[in-house]
Amino acid sequence: MANQNDKRRKPPITILRSDHDALTRLAGAIADSNPAVSEELLFELDRARIVDAAHPPEGMVRMGSTLRYTTDTGEDRNVTLVYPAEADIEFGRVSVLTPIGVALIGLSQGQSIDWTARDGRIHRLTVESVGPAVARKEMRQAS
Repeated sequence: MANQNDKRRKPPITILRSDHDALTRLAGAIADSNPAVSEELLFELDRARIVDAAHPPEGMVRMGSTLRYTTDTGEDRNVTLVYPAEADIEFGRVSVLTPIGVALIGLSQGQSIDWTARDGRIHRLTVESVGPAVARKEMRQAS
């Protein structure tokens, strides 16, 4: 669960206005069924710097971004951050409604963040690279 002290320990994040609006609606929609994830996502959205889609910062993790991250446990993964309907771990598509998905949104290349796994353990991940965002239509066609 997030609290005010977490704001000081977490890196600054940037989110596109369109992602912010869609994710705010999504967090509200799951508030009753999954309050912990909803709260964590809303916390991240609340602390984010919101930018216009016309000028997104280079190397920023946004919805549809394909990125490579490493963890403190030695894991090195390539994933695409997606909405729940497009999630498919076999194809490396991670839902934004998972603990790691919430941790990734808004980070930039080179940033690190601590995140709590479903088993309650805290891990640290670092975004190594971020590719261009893939459109939702393109993701469905790749399946």
